[in-house]
Amino acid sequence: MNTIRQPAVAGQFYARDPEELATTVAMLLDAVPGEAAPAPKALIVPHAGYIYSGPIAASAYARLCPYHDRYRRVVLLGPSHRVAFRGLAVTDADAFSTPLGDVPVDREAIARTNIPGLTVSAAPHAREHSLEVHLPFLQAVLDAFTLVPIVVGNADPELVAQVLEALWGGPETLIVISSDLSHYLPYGEAQAIDAVTCEAIEQLDAGGLSHDMACGATPVAGLLLAASRRKLRVSTLDLRNSGDTAGDKGAVVGYGAWSFCE
Repeated sequence: MNTIRQPAVAGQFYARDPEELATTVAMLLDAVPGEAAPAPKALIVPHAGYIYSGPIAASAYARLCPYHDRYRRVVLLGPSHRVAFRGLAVTDADAFSTPLGDVPVDREAIARTNIPGLTVSAAPHAREHSLEVHLPFLQAVLDAFTLVPIVVGNADPELVAQVLEALWGGPETLIVISSDLSHYLPYGEAQAIDAVTCEAIEQLDAGGLSHDMACGATPVAGLLLAASRRKLRVSTLDLRNSGDTAGDKGAVVGYGAWSFCE
């Protein structure tokens, strides 16, 4: 009997109605200027409600459209917001469901990744939005793909890097790291801090990040470690905040999107 992880934030972070959701994602993607670019190996993408971070997320996912038939597996990591735990947690589900359909989980890849600190646990995934909100975008831009969903708890970035290396694969594997940036600061202060974060990411400086700068600092730092070792090239695609999209400028949340190419 297959276990399906049901959507937890449909109707909150994005539309519950499939037609409305598909239309929203298509409009966000269509608003991104077309630009010839190499196929990403990894992306850093924000995970807030689509009204806030959707345009920034779309700037990353639009890069995948020319390569829709390239990727067969997505390794998706995001921080835990609801459950405190040590290490990294993969799901015990067989698929993740969204209003656009079900995404099968790559159980074989998970079974092969035998790394201390990486455990199977349903609880961190049950209500977590940091992975879920990416799935409708991925469903819109990619052909059929499997998913390796990993929630990151209290962990060393080196453990994240080890897990990424184990799941790195070839051109068929895309890595997506989910993270927002600064939280609830005045507009100008947020811009200044997010600019420092952006520079650290561009320099592949894992040690230059803190959780005050990005809620997904640990998975982002793990990617930066792996990217540095593999000499990936990083490009900043977008850097804005909720004051630029749908919120007031008194207390904003920062969002950025980056592409990493081999």
